[in-house]
Amino acid sequence: MTETTGWKNNAQNHPFIASFSGGKDSVLALYKASQVGRAIGLIVMLEEEGKRSRSHGMPPELIQAQADSIGLPVYTAAASWTHYERVFIELLNNAKNQGAEVLVTGDLDMPAHGCWHDEVTKKAGLKLGMPLWEMNHRKAVDEFIHLGFVTMVVTVNLSLGMTEEDLGRVLTPDYIKELEERNIDPCGEGGEFHTTVLDGPLFQFPIKVRKCPIIRDGEYAFLPLELA
Repeated sequence: MTETTGWKNNAQNHPFIASFSGGKDSVLALYKASQVGRAIGLIVMLEEEGKRSRSHGMPPELIQAQADSIGLPVYTAAASWTHYERVFIELLNNAKNQGAEVLVTGDLDMPAHGCWHDEVTKKAGLKLGMPLWEMNHRKAVDEFIHLGFVTMVVTVNLSLGMTEEDLGRVLTPDYIKELEERNIDPCGEGGEFHTTVLDGPLFQFPIKVRKCPIIRDGEYAFLPLELA
């Protein structure tokens, strides 16, 4: 078995740490890996100021609420893009010291060669697990919804077919069909949108949130959420 073919099932029978954005792909990957391995925590990278997550712009208290509901500790660190890799590897080393053997991520389309996560896990002495790797995008989001997860659109790229009216919408089969009719990837893998998961089979209790005023920044629009 080559290293890349092991990416889909490397978490099997191993303790793992999960790279966590709070969005649908990272949650689905965590769910699938947890069926075969043992999660010991979540890794969340924050922007330099430590006020928002680097990937989806979520406040740390919302990420913490997700982690509390899932029942896992969360390992966070703030870093600029300049120091991102070094700080991320430090978190991986910390997780390894806590017993992690694998890093699980929610990537679907990671290239077989030149994969950043593969490089950093090797530097930390961990294996890489990507349960969603090369999965059909529609099948991935269909499985996510069918399992009972609830996720809300919180970021849209206005230059890629999304609109401010998409913010706050929950992914449903009908909405996914609508997105495809608008020529938008159902997983948002082209950067069209990001989501935040609020409930589902991993969660012991739903995350109750309030929607804050929309923020616009160039071609992007964001729907900040705060705990209700």
